[in-house]
Amino acid sequence: MAVISITKENFTAEVLESAKPVLLDFYATWCGPCRMVSPLVDEIAEEYPEYIVGKIDVDAEGELARQFGIVSIPTLVAMKGGEIVNRTVGYAPKEDLLAMME
Repeated sequence: MAVISITKENFTAEVLESAKPVLLDFYATWCGPCRMVSPLVDEIAEEYPEYIVGKIDVDAEGELARQFGIVSIPTLVAMKGGEIVNRTVGYAPKEDLLAMME
């Protein structure tokens, strides 16, 4: 499954109402560590159809970034049933990102 671009318009339907666990990548296009983690997030989206994987551009979606209390990027958030179950800040290897989803 492809990565979904999450906006305030589709957040409720794609994230809060998802029956599947959700991995959110809060990023910015100018952020070096974000560019390092982005391919890993893309791989997870393709290899693990049991997850919804979304990316949120903090510059374009400041309201969502504030709602999640994002102060550093990249921040990756795992959610289940509309609730945050895990969070990590900065670059993390793919294994660590997958462990967040368990």
